Amino acid sequence: METTKNYFFSDMSVLLGRSMRHIFRSMDTIITVTITPIAMMLLFVYVFGGAIQTGTDNYVNYLLPGILLITIASGIAYTAYRLFMDMQSGIFERFHSMPIARSAPLWGHVLTSLVSNAISVVVIILVALLMGFRSSAGVLSWLAVAGILALFTLALTWIAVIAGLSATSVDGVGAFSYPIIFLPFISSAFVPTESMPSVVRAFAENQPVTFIVDAIRSLLAGQPVGNDIWIALAWCFGIMLVAYVFAMRVYKKRA
Repeated sequence: METTKNYFFSDMSVLLGRSMRHIFRSMDTIITVTITPIAMMLLFVYVFGGAIQTGTDNYVNYLLPGILLITIASGIAYTAYRLFMDMQSGIFERFHSMPIARSAPLWGHVLTSLVSNAISVVVIILVALLMGFRSSAGVLSWLAVAGILALFTLALTWIAVIAGLSATSVDGVGAFSYPIIFLPFISSAFVPTESMPSVVRAFAENQPVTFIVDAIRSLLAGQPVGNDIWIALAWCFGIMLVAYVFAMRVYKKRA
């Protein structure tokens, strides 16, 4: 007789479909996630862009990687919210009473975050193209960018899972995302770190967002990436692994 573990992928696909139906029935989630990054992109390009010296004539090319990370950081707050609401409604207890893989409901939310954030990222890139964004990257470089963004999304999503499982109120469930959204502002996402005061510069040059932004920017420009891509991947994998371990511990306690 087969155990429920044999059905893990089929269970997960069903629960992914459930979560995605919620997304498509309420597209305001994706709209809300993209409005703020688009507004920031418009503001920085058309208002502040002329005063910011980045060494490039096309500021939207310089700005886009950071905007993409902010978009993802905004999107994972909804993952925490949806998970929190499922926990409060008792739906997880119903799932656990069924002959399905125990972690499948959790993975359904994680994969939904990956898909919904990918849609938001595509929307942002399309808007950037309308604003003048151009890239000389080849197919492999674009695939590398997609891979980095996917890993970044998964890393933040597992942090969101911890928040969604641990929060005691709707207000508290999204509060964790604010520091993450703020991190790109203290990085090379908007201005070169050379223009920052020494203490701020030291932090900016050694935090994960700067390495991720620099790697994506070089890939999109068709330039050599150097060690930035390996450091960016190490940060993404490291954060994802630690967050996954803690999330599964919290999940086992709550479940």
